[in-house]
Amino acid sequence: MEHDWTSVALQDLIEPESPITYGVVKPGDEDSNGVLFIRGGDIADGRILTEQLRTITREVSKQYKRTLLRGGEILVSLVGNPGQAAIVPSELQGANIARQVGLIRLRQNVNTEYVKYFLRSPMGQEALGARSLGSVQQVINLSDLKTVRIPLPPLPEQRAIAHILGSLDDKIELNRRMNATLEATARAIFKSWFVDFDPVHAKARGELPPGTDAATAALFPDSFEQSELGMIPAGWGVEPLDEIANFQNGLALQNYPPEGDEYLPVVKIRELRQGYVDEKSDKASRHIREECILSDGDVVFSWSGSLLLEIWCGGTAALNQHLFKVTSESYPKWFYYYWTLHYLEEFQRIAAGKATTMGHIQRHHLSAVLTAIPPTTLLQQADEIISPYFATFIGNRLQSRTLAQLRDTLLPKLISGEVRVGG
Repeated sequence: MEHDWTSVALQDLIEPESPITYGVVKPGDEDSNGVLFIRGGDIADGRILTEQLRTITREVSKQYKRTLLRGGEILVSLVGNPGQAAIVPSELQGANIARQVGLIRLRQNVNTEYVKYFLRSPMGQEALGARSLGSVQQVINLSDLKTVRIPLPPLPEQRAIAHILGSLDDKIELNRRMNATLEATARAIFKSWFVDFDPVHAKARGELPPGTDAATAALFPDSFEQSELGMIPAGWGVEPLDEIANFQNGLALQNYPPEGDEYLPVVKIRELRQGYVDEKSDKASRHIREECILSDGDVVFSWSGSLLLEIWCGGTAALNQHLFKVTSESYPKWFYYYWTLHYLEEFQRIAAGKATTMGHIQRHHLSAVLTAIPPTTLLQQADEIISPYFATFIGNRLQSRTLAQLRDTLLPKLISGEVRVGG
């Protein structure tokens, strides 16, 4: 690195009397009234996935007072997907961490955001990766983590670097939160109209359905009729899930190797879960069947292993076997997406019950679950309401991908000193 920065071991940047350490070794059982508990897998993409945190008892947590969180610390995952780093937000004050997580409390004269970004940079990941042990499940040794050397510009420059990168991350986080609201709103409308039939119940009581105007309310009947799905609105139909959408299985892409520099990145469950492809993703030939090529906005359903349902926004890619690309020529995307999501927990239970094989579902399970089909006029009206939510959702995801690419391009240049910024 051609700059005048000093390079300091991470352990020399921490608060006095607060060594780099790990957390609870034996967490015990969940406790709904206990303490939030952060594991290695709860740290991803520079943040803590608060929506999936489990809990431990207060008694267990008290045994590990040294790792009770104050807010503002850096956490590093040590096991599973080692090297993920995030700063503890203030709302997680009082939470605790697992054995698989390293806790770093920095001195006041070191910018925490800057150090976090260094650890996430290619330089930082290489330093952490060079200290990873094991061939199946990588591990970062805590004693080695302490010796990772941090290039340390003057504090004003640390702050400037963190501000530039943080501004991009702030917009990505804003998009994520906005999308959570958009998705919850669209899902609530779908469930109210097509699963719970709230407008029909309201009309049957002689009431105007809440949240609808007179023209929209007129599209709903005021009575029910018996069907193979149970009681559904009068005049509606019933179709199996695999009749409202096509579930196209992916390919055994090891049989379609890339040809020279021309290739498509491969989407497996790992890529589907993280939402993007990376340098670890497999590569396949571009010359595969069009129906097995993913584009932004496609609905993807993994039917084996971890059963997930996602809207893919990670760019053009090849679809691996054990994943479905879900499409329809007759129904809007949100309609078959939410019906599949409606049955996802049931599919997960079926897969979990296959004790002797890797959990999965079969095509007959898609035929066995039924969907309520409204008249075309109502479906068109619903599409006018719900499709804009989906369009904005996908647009935000694509913008965030562009911002992340810009951040990841700038990050190594700023951290290495190739691009200098003022304080």
